[in-house]
Amino acid sequence: MAIRYGFRHLGDDDHDDVDVDEFLRLLSEDFLEHGDLESAMERLLREGYTTRAGERIEGLESLLEKAREKKRALERGLDPEGELLRYHQLLDDIDDLETAAGVDLLAEAVASGDERRIEVTQSLVDERALQRELIGEQLNERIDGYQRYEFISSDAREAFEGLVEQLRQDLLQTYFEKTKALAENPSGEEFLELRAMMDALSLMIEQDRRGEALDPTFDEFMARFGEYFPGATSLEDVVRMMAERAAAAEAMFNSLPAEQQNELRSLFSQMLSDMSLDFSMARLSANLRQALPDIDWQRAQRLRGQQGGSFRDARDVMEQLGQLSGLEDFLERQRATTGLAEVDVEAIRRNLGDDAARHVEKLRAAMKQLSDRGMVDRSAQGVSLTAKGVRQIGQQALKDLFGQLSDSPTLGSHRSPSVARGGDREETAKPWQPGEAVHLHLAQTLRNAVFRHGPGTPIRLHPDDFMVEEFEATNRAATIFAIDLSLSMAMRGNLVPAKKMVLALTQLIRSKYPRDFVAVVGFGEVAQELRIEDIPGLTIDYNYGTNLQHALALSRHLLRNEKGDRQIVVVTDGEPTAHLTEYGEPFFSWPPVPETLEKTMAEVLRCTKAGVTINTFALDIERSQFPFVEQIARVNGGRTFYTSVDELGVYVLDDFVNHRRAV
Repeated sequence: MAIRYGFRHLGDDDHDDVDVDEFLRLLSEDFLEHGDLESAMERLLREGYTTRAGERIEGLESLLEKAREKKRALERGLDPEGELLRYHQLLDDIDDLETAAGVDLLAEAVASGDERRIEVTQSLVDERALQRELIGEQLNERIDGYQRYEFISSDAREAFEGLVEQLRQDLLQTYFEKTKALAENPSGEEFLELRAMMDALSLMIEQDRRGEALDPTFDEFMARFGEYFPGATSLEDVVRMMAERAAAAEAMFNSLPAEQQNELRSLFSQMLSDMSLDFSMARLSANLRQALPDIDWQRAQRLRGQQGGSFRDARDVMEQLGQLSGLEDFLERQRATTGLAEVDVEAIRRNLGDDAARHVEKLRAAMKQLSDRGMVDRSAQGVSLTAKGVRQIGQQALKDLFGQLSDSPTLGSHRSPSVARGGDREETAKPWQPGEAVHLHLAQTLRNAVFRHGPGTPIRLHPDDFMVEEFEATNRAATIFAIDLSLSMAMRGNLVPAKKMVLALTQLIRSKYPRDFVAVVGFGEVAQELRIEDIPGLTIDYNYGTNLQHALALSRHLLRNEKGDRQIVVVTDGEPTAHLTEYGEPFFSWPPVPETLEKTMAEVLRCTKAGVTINTFALDIERSQFPFVEQIARVNGGRTFYTSVDELGVYVLDDFVNHRRAV
């Protein structure tokens, strides 16, 4: 029987009000900053977030702290030792009643003047006092002694019988739901039914462990004993419910000091024996321990309360403490990205309230929707963004940039309905309109004529048959984004805005100008082409160097077969400090040596000769501190922009849009 103790996955949560785009945006902020998606997701799930509507979604760290605070509050509540003291006090009161009854009885005998009566009464009172003196001090010893004791006082006897009834009920309610009738009539049919239930459950566990068919079946068992296990729908449920109660009772014993623990264990053992339940209970406890070895049967938590309460109340507290301890341990050890789906939301609701459960459900729903919408992918290697997820981040970044460009002219249409030549030909045609230039799409025109007049020669053309060619009114463009990945970019906080800019502009190009070519080159000590999908997780090159020469050479190579307007957009925060030697090895020097500048300028000349424009965005650098880019602009004819990191995306977007519309 595969029974697992802990937190169960209860099914997928469906929250239509979860803003998954906002969740992805917050996730991407951390991802872009640190380059580790799983760590970013872990932080977001643990720290929580505030939605655009102002609602605070608490993370798992808040949940963990609430669990700890609830534990502290429970530990400051009830104390089973107080219940032991209460029963001792009740027995003291009974002893006082019995002593007073003896005094009254002897006084009546003395008042009668009958010497024989006085002698017999004195002997009786002394005998009962001696019996009480010989009773042990522990609660089980006192109960056992008074059960064999013949009371003088009927009030004391009734009080003791009531105390024993309380103890029986308290003991049975510690383990079972249905107990009141059992405690009141421990020798009747109800009592026999309880023992039959324990024996039947033990038998089913043993049969299941041996792989045998259950007899009784689970349905038969529940039809007879279902009152003890409300809400159970399987044998696993029944075993877990019973085991959690038994483990909580064991934890209650363990929470007491050694002397009081022994006293309470002895009391329970004696009372179970008195009710002929000791063997059945011992058998069931052993089976429960085998069925659920993952339960911490040795758990002990010191209850520091100043007030007493029933043993059942103490067991309930220990059971809740056990659940909270399990939740605490789970949240401390499990990664949120993998453990969130396994958290038992209903256990959280029971222990921490509806709000805590709702926050977990929303976090889980956001994670599920990210996966369902194809934005993240989980594999054995971990969590990764899909191409769709990268596009969504780019779209969000683009939306933010356009929000900052609110004062700029609205983007014009990339295409025009004109059929005038001057662009790339498309394999499409449209009916001719009078007054339009006639550039017949011959195949479509002849096909219309044949359909109209039928096969045969000569083919007679009618103006309605004319189809004219459609042309795209703008040329293709090719853009390389060359991003500085040197150490200074990260140290100055320039890398994240650069990544956002690249994601936004590549998304713009792919969506609005799908025929355009776009690529990304990263350069530090050396340059390399980067996949768009890798941009969010891009980190800096920890090797020293700003190898602009290699970046320009690689960009020119990538543009070699592209037609139309070609440009390299360079984003950097410093002058070139590295180049490739004749052997292809990187060379670094600060301050830059003349050879580095010469080789870089030679590559600028090659780009210029190839018709490639170089536009440079210099971050947080004064014009006087960055003279080399001025030379690039003079030689190449491109433009140089001196901008802060906060304005980078807006500057590049504005320049790209205006330049692209002019092509």
